Amino acid sequence: MEKPVLAILAAGIGNRYGGLKQIAPVGPGGELIIDYSIYDAIKAGFEKVVCIITRELESDFREVIGDRVAKYVKVDYAYQEPDCLPLGYHVPQGRTRPWGTTHALLCAKDLLQGPFAVINADDYYGPSAFETIYGWLIARRPGGGKPRFAMVAYLIENTVPDTGRVTRGICEADGRGFLASIAERKMVEKTPSGARFSEDGGATWIDVPAGTLVSMNFWGLDESFLAESERDFPLFLDENLSTNSMKCEFLLPLEVGALVHGGRAEVEVLRSGDAWFGITYKEDRSVVAGAIAAMHEKKAYPTPLWR
Repeated sequence: MEKPVLAILAAGIGNRYGGLKQIAPVGPGGELIIDYSIYDAIKAGFEKVVCIITRELESDFREVIGDRVAKYVKVDYAYQEPDCLPLGYHVPQGRTRPWGTTHALLCAKDLLQGPFAVINADDYYGPSAFETIYGWLIARRPGGGKPRFAMVAYLIENTVPDTGRVTRGICEADGRGFLASIAERKMVEKTPSGARFSEDGGATWIDVPAGTLVSMNFWGLDESFLAESERDFPLFLDENLSTNSMKCEFLLPLEVGALVHGGRAEVEVLRSGDAWFGITYKEDRSVVAGAIAAMHEKKAYPTPLWR
């Protein structure tokens, strides 16, 4: 069996952040969030990463990240561009953005021939999450006639900032520990007992207890997922091009949910107790930098990270 590969989704332009958030330094030595993900992945056993970027980002990405970490792990590149479409489909006039996270993996399918994990470039996941997913990918079992994938789930209280509101994919697992559903909730904010969300602009709130599992886009997949997604992508385009041609996105949680609900795959839910950090807005950077500085002080990471 081929050794697992780490696929890093790094094609986002970071409009809400106001720049290329993938290359914003957060560590005491100028390290980026992606540095910590790659460092933790190498310690877990990964020997190759596939960075999925846009060609527009390539020069900066190679200079600031790729060429540096290539001393420690094999780095390949795939390019997510809007015109990477099935035969017979064309980019709508005026559309410049790619087609979402599942589309990103389809753009990298030639480099993802065996088992692979998927993460976002601008999220911090924690070392135990990489150990968990690597172990699962190495020891994964057949799914009883259907593909079997995995998702690393986090406790909601470990993913919601102390201030501000976020969007989270709230998960339900069945009695066997497999994913039953993912529901995207907006306006999620922290509370003393966990979190809460509103679906009506804050007029009413629904409490979410501590310990509730959420998806942070950390997946364990293989080439069978790409085959299913390749079949579904034209259906997605047919459904969305006429109504939302400028903004529709073929997203990983939606595709995984469709496969589960259609009985075409099952997803084992792996739990992580690590804290999760991410950068969406400029204000998030100082929070993440403070959390990472504290981990360096506790010797969770060497200083500098790469020696």
